Amino acid sequence: MSVKSVSVHAKWIVGKVIGTKMQKTAKVRVTRLVLDQYLLKYYNKRKTYFAHDPLEQCTVGDVVLLKALAERRAKHVTHELAEIVYKVGNVIDPLTGKQVAGSLFRETLTDSMENPAGSLTEKLQELNISAATSEILQKPSEV
Repeated sequence: MSVKSVSVHAKWIVGKVIGTKMQKTAKVRVTRLVLDQYLLKYYNKRKTYFAHDPLEQCTVGDVVLLKALAERRAKHVTHELAEIVYKVGNVIDPLTGKQVAGSLFRETLTDSMENPAGSLTEKLQELNISAATSEILQKPSEV
Protein backbone atom coordinates (compact mmCIF):
# COMPACT_ATOMS: atom_id res chain seq x y z
CA MET A 1 0.00 0.00 0.00
CA SER A 2 1.50 3.31 -1.05
CA VAL A 3 0.78 6.59 0.60
CA LYS A 4 0.55 9.73 -1.52
CA SER A 5 2.17 12.80 -0.09
CA VAL A 6 0.49 15.98 -1.21
CA SER A 7 2.07 19.40 -0.89
CA VAL A 8 0.06 22.48 -1.70
CA HIS A 9 1.63 25.92 -1.53
CA ALA A 10 -1.41 28.18 -1.26
CA LYS A 11 -4.73 26.69 -0.18
CA TRP A 12 -6.84 29.78 -0.96
CA ILE A 13 -6.05 32.18 -3.80
CA VAL A 14 -7.85 35.28 -5.10
CA GLY A 15 -7.47 36.02 -8.80
CA LYS A 16 -9.12 37.39 -11.93
CA VAL A 17 -10.66 35.20 -14.62
CA ILE A 18 -8.94 35.71 -17.99
CA GLY A 19 -10.43 32.84 -19.97
CA THR A 20 -13.40 30.47 -19.98
CA LYS A 21 -13.12 28.77 -23.38
CA MET A 22 -12.50 25.31 -21.95
CA GLN A 23 -15.37 23.16 -20.70
CA LYS A 24 -15.86 23.40 -16.92
CA THR A 25 -12.47 25.09 -16.55
CA ALA A 26 -11.56 28.73 -15.94
CA LYS A 27 -8.16 30.31 -16.54
CA VAL A 28 -7.36 32.57 -13.56
CA ARG A 29 -4.48 35.05 -13.24
CA VAL A 30 -3.14 35.72 -9.74
CA THR A 31 -0.96 38.79 -9.17
CA ARG A 32 1.25 39.23 -6.12
CA LEU A 33 3.93 41.71 -5.08
CA VAL A 34 7.54 40.48 -4.83
CA LEU A 35 10.37 42.49 -3.30
CA ASP A 36 13.59 42.84 -5.28
CA GLN A 37 16.29 42.52 -2.62
CA TYR A 38 18.83 44.59 -4.55
CA LEU A 39 16.64 47.52 -5.61
CA LEU A 40 14.31 47.32 -2.58
CA LYS A 41 11.34 47.79 -4.88
CA TYR A 42 8.16 45.74 -5.23
CA TYR A 43 7.20 44.26 -8.59
CA ASN A 44 4.06 42.47 -9.75
CA LYS A 45 4.57 38.78 -10.30
CA ARG A 46 1.74 36.89 -11.95
CA LYS A 47 0.91 33.25 -12.23
CA THR A 48 -1.85 31.56 -14.18
CA TYR A 49 -3.91 28.74 -12.68
CA PHE A 50 -6.53 26.50 -14.23
CA ALA A 51 -9.54 26.08 -11.95
CA HIS A 52 -12.39 23.59 -12.13
CA ASP A 53 -15.72 25.42 -12.60
CA PRO A 54 -18.38 22.67 -12.65
CA LEU A 55 -21.37 24.99 -13.20
CA GLU A 56 -19.55 27.25 -15.70
CA GLN A 57 -20.79 30.28 -13.79
CA CYS A 58 -17.83 32.66 -14.04
CA THR A 59 -17.12 34.99 -16.95
CA VAL A 60 -14.02 36.87 -18.09
CA GLY A 61 -13.27 39.72 -15.67
CA ASP A 62 -14.76 38.16 -12.51
CA VAL A 63 -12.70 38.19 -9.32
CA VAL A 64 -12.84 34.69 -7.87
CA LEU A 65 -11.66 32.74 -4.83
CA LEU A 66 -9.89 29.47 -5.62
CA LYS A 67 -9.44 26.48 -3.35
CA ALA A 68 -6.51 24.12 -3.88
CA LEU A 69 -7.39 20.51 -4.68
CA ALA A 70 -5.78 17.63 -2.80
CA GLU A 71 -5.16 15.85 -6.11
CA ARG A 72 -4.97 17.22 -9.62
CA ARG A 73 -8.23 16.89 -11.51
CA ALA A 74 -6.41 16.96 -14.86
CA LYS A 75 -2.88 17.58 -16.07
CA HIS A 76 -3.05 21.35 -15.43
CA VAL A 77 -6.15 21.76 -13.22
CA THR A 78 -4.95 22.15 -9.62
CA HIS A 79 -7.65 24.36 -8.07
CA GLU A 80 -11.42 24.59 -7.98
CA LEU A 81 -13.71 27.61 -7.94
CA ALA A 82 -14.88 28.23 -4.37
CA GLU A 83 -16.68 31.57 -4.75
CA ILE A 84 -17.16 34.50 -7.11
CA VAL A 85 -16.08 37.50 -5.05
CA TYR A 86 -17.00 40.24 -7.57
CA LYS A 87 -19.12 39.61 -10.64
CA VAL A 88 -18.14 41.80 -13.59
CA GLY A 89 -20.70 44.21 -15.03
CA ASN A 90 -23.20 44.31 -12.17
CA VAL A 91 -22.22 47.66 -10.66
CA ILE A 92 -25.13 49.67 -9.24
CA ASP A 93 -24.96 53.37 -8.33
CA PRO A 94 -25.88 53.72 -4.62
CA LEU A 95 -27.78 57.01 -5.06
CA THR A 96 -29.86 56.25 -8.13
CA GLY A 97 -30.07 52.47 -7.93
CA LYS A 98 -29.32 52.23 -11.69
CA GLN A 99 -26.66 50.08 -13.35
CA VAL A 100 -23.53 51.89 -14.48
CA ALA A 101 -20.67 51.05 -16.84
CA GLY A 102 -17.65 53.13 -15.82
CA SER A 103 -18.94 56.66 -15.23
CA LEU A 104 -21.93 56.30 -17.59
CA PHE A 105 -25.40 55.02 -16.80
CA ARG A 106 -26.62 52.04 -18.82
CA GLU A 107 -30.20 53.36 -18.76
CA THR A 108 -31.24 56.97 -19.24
CA LEU A 109 -32.15 58.83 -16.08
CA THR A 110 -35.76 59.88 -15.57
CA ASP A 111 -36.90 63.45 -14.85
CA SER A 112 -37.01 62.75 -11.12
CA MET A 113 -33.28 61.99 -11.16
CA GLU A 114 -32.29 65.25 -12.88
CA ASN A 115 -32.15 67.03 -9.52
CA PRO A 116 -29.52 65.05 -7.60
CA ALA A 117 -29.64 67.35 -4.54
CA GLY A 118 -33.36 66.73 -4.10
CA SER A 119 -32.97 63.00 -4.48
CA LEU A 120 -30.08 63.02 -1.99
CA THR A 121 -32.18 64.74 0.68
CA GLU A 122 -34.99 62.28 0.01
CA LYS A 123 -32.58 59.37 0.46
CA LEU A 124 -31.30 60.91 3.70
CA GLN A 125 -34.87 61.35 4.97
CA GLU A 126 -35.59 57.70 4.16
CA LEU A 127 -32.59 56.74 6.26
CA ASN A 128 -33.76 59.09 9.10
CA ILE A 129 -30.65 61.23 8.79
CA SER A 130 -31.11 64.98 8.90
CA ALA A 131 -29.11 67.07 6.48
CA ALA A 132 -26.97 69.24 8.73
CA THR A 133 -25.90 71.51 5.87
CA SER A 134 -29.47 72.61 5.12
CA GLU A 135 -30.04 73.49 8.82
CA ILE A 136 -26.81 75.53 8.92
CA LEU A 137 -27.74 77.42 5.77
CA GLN A 138 -31.21 78.32 7.11
CA LYS A 139 -30.03 79.72 10.48
CA PRO A 140 -27.98 82.69 9.11
CA SER A 141 -30.89 83.77 6.91
CA GLU A 142 -33.23 83.97 9.94
CA VAL A 143 -30.91 86.35 11.82
